[in-house]
Amino acid sequence: MAKIILITGGARSGKSDYAQLRAEGIAGEHFFLASCPVIDEEMADRITRHKQDRRNGLWQTIEEEHDLAGVIEKLPNGSVCLLDCLTLWINNLMYQAEMSNEEFSEDVVREYTLQLLNAAKSYTGTLLMVSNEVGMGVVPDNPAARKYRDCVGRCNRLIAADADEVILVSCGLPLFLKGV
Repeated sequence: MAKIILITGGARSGKSDYAQLRAEGIAGEHFFLASCPVIDEEMADRITRHKQDRRNGLWQTIEEEHDLAGVIEKLPNGSVCLLDCLTLWINNLMYQAEMSNEEFSEDVVREYTLQLLNAAKSYTGTLLMVSNEVGMGVVPDNPAARKYRDCVGRCNRLIAADADEVILVSCGLPLFLKGV
């Protein structure tokens, strides 16, 4: 059974840096599960910088925008997986549904998240998941942004409920909410 660690915080809070340092302190084969699509040149530059931050030879990068559960199900026993990030995963699923004229709601996110959690629970390593905390700002001014915020919030709550540890990172400092 996996050890599940959720690391959340605002944009640029230091959550990914904290997650990487935490993961690097755990023994085992290391996998970085990246959910970020390349949508423009600026995003490509960000992805390149993140990859350079992991050039210590420890990390194997797996890029997957949708089927995170499928990737986790195939990871080797005793390994360490850093999934960065759930927020972009929800964005990718929402976009995919929109392009396919399918409904996307908190109920749909719940099903995807439960599939992810089922894969996580059967994984026999350490899984660190990064996600933005989206509920601390203003209420978005349009329905699509409100739906996105609600769906990310639902995903975060479901993951946090089953996680062994939940850490909120603010100003680069970890605040331990659950476990440890």
